Amino acid sequence: MSGSNDHIDGNARRYGKQAIVAAAERLQSGGLVAVPTETVYGLAADSTNASAIADIYRTKGRPDFNPLIVHVPDIDTARKIGMFNDLAATLAKKFWPGPLTLVVPKTSDCPVTPAVTAGLDTIALRCPAHPLMQELLEASGLFLAAPSANKSGEISPTTAEHVERSLGSAAPLILDGGRCETGVESTIVAIRDNDYQILRPGPITKEDLQRITGKLGIAEQSSTIEAPGQLMSHYAPSKPVRINAKQSESDEYHIGFGDTEGDKNLSASGDLAEAATNLFAALHIADAATQAQIAVAPIPKSGIGAAINDRLKRASQQE
Repeated sequence: MSGSNDHIDGNARRYGKQAIVAAAERLQSGGLVAVPTETVYGLAADSTNASAIADIYRTKGRPDFNPLIVHVPDIDTARKIGMFNDLAATLAKKFWPGPLTLVVPKTSDCPVTPAVTAGLDTIALRCPAHPLMQELLEASGLFLAAPSANKSGEISPTTAEHVERSLGSAAPLILDGGRCETGVESTIVAIRDNDYQILRPGPITKEDLQRITGKLGIAEQSSTIEAPGQLMSHYAPSKPVRINAKQSESDEYHIGFGDTEGDKNLSASGDLAEAATNLFAALHIADAATQAQIAVAPIPKSGIGAAINDRLKRASQQE
């Protein structure tokens, strides 16, 4: 349906009641809407509508074995499509609404179309904190599948302009809620009976999870694609990326951190949360710069630094 997703107000609408109503109606009729969350902009569709979900995959050029995250307004709604044991419920009550995605078994009567879960018996669920996304969930009354609103494998979008630049003429109605606050995608945690496994690091750190659960979690890497962000090459600019670079070459745009100034500094004070917020925006700027390559300064791996390094490692993998 991307061809029938006509552009409204130059493709992007500022956040407001009228825009929410128009977006909800579009989703209910099987269309796509790009909407901000506290992490990145998502490309939303009704998760129970097979045609709408197929349109997400077409618009993004996303491989069909890569599952989508379904967004819900609260844990009570989440329980209609996913099964929550005590551990899952504890994590949801602590971190929702917020940047945590939980991978749990589907309910027996889960109405979500199989393409959303790539045919798996599990479903990835998140309750987002952004007020615009929450209003859209309420107004539409839908379970919204919403991967990042960009071409598959490219730099994730943290502004409406990033969405339009990546998707181009395929971009649907974009709800412009300004810049995303957190700046990297949600932490994804798979519930393994009474234990858990981090599938993708994010703003909710391993230390946060250990503190709440009293468990270290399962350390092994998952060999099955159960959730977004597990592909080796992901979040990638069009140029080669070199990481852990304290100095840059003449043909490199240098993204700095802390005392390593660079052409663009993620956080001059060495604040990892600030660096996460600025990461994708800096990669977009570097990708548009005249230099042929990108170099990124070393980033500490503690706390949310684990998520930053995960994104940079995948961005530096060349197909």
